[in-house]
Amino acid sequence: MEARLPSFSGLTAFYAAVRHGTLTGAARELNVSQPAVSRRIAQLEADLGTHLFDRSRKPVQMTEAGREMMAALRTSFETIEVATDRIRRAAKGRVVTVSGPSGFVAFWLIPRLGALQEAFPGTVIRIISMEQGEAGRPGDVAIRFGAPNPARPDEIKILGEEVFAAASPLYLSRNTAPSTVDDFAGHTLLTMEGTRRFWHDWPSWFEARGAKMPGDVRSLDFNTYAMLVNALLAGQGIGLCWSGLLDTFLEAGALVQLSDQSAASERGYFLSLRDDLTARSEVRSVLDWIAAAGGADALT
Repeated sequence: MEARLPSFSGLTAFYAAVRHGTLTGAARELNVSQPAVSRRIAQLEADLGTHLFDRSRKPVQMTEAGREMMAALRTSFETIEVATDRIRRAAKGRVVTVSGPSGFVAFWLIPRLGALQEAFPGTVIRIISMEQGEAGRPGDVAIRFGAPNPARPDEIKILGEEVFAAASPLYLSRNTAPSTVDDFAGHTLLTMEGTRRFWHDWPSWFEARGAKMPGDVRSLDFNTYAMLVNALLAGQGIGLCWSGLLDTFLEAGALVQLSDQSAASERGYFLSLRDDLTARSEVRSVLDWIAAAGGADALT
């Protein structure tokens, strides 16, 4: 038996009422009267055969059925909003969205945005930044960090994972630069313990050098790489740098690589098209530009 969908006007009235918390707010958004919103919700409840709001309590709260319906509507309307945005942008044909991990966006992409805009003067470049491991909407051009994906042979690797220790001249003016593994004892290490499963961290870096991390090091922990880099530049400790990611700071002398020993893996930053072969020509051109800037061959 085919399921019959309820009235769309009832669903929108219920969704708006929950989001605004009042019928007045919902009525204002939908450009109807408050009684009209109330009637639409009542008709929706009658159609479903159950109450979506518990009106015996003050303030009014959703019932279990109401919470279930709201969860479904939230997902559905967000999907519609994303699709609408994509269709409108595609119709204009002048906006290209690029998404990627926050560290890559902050320290690799943003320094190159001027050159990217010059290469595409009539195109608006929109940037979406996400924390590593965070679910988010991929851009027209999507950058991810991780291991190679055999199911995505179209991805382009633009940066590998080669990690080395670095510190600022300010930190080194106050502390003796460590030259061996044992010399790290007593130093402050900047960490991102919450994301260890995604990339190299201090324990794995020491392990790659055939040693264990000294037990008497101090640590400062951060939840974003951008915060860690700011602390690194401010002389708060020693941090791990990804080759190719913080080169501008190293070249300017704002950071100093402490040794030529590094830890590496097969992971890296991978570039791909969200819409694959159906992507607009200017989206494909932006991907090719980023690939070339990363020293990789163009995909298209």
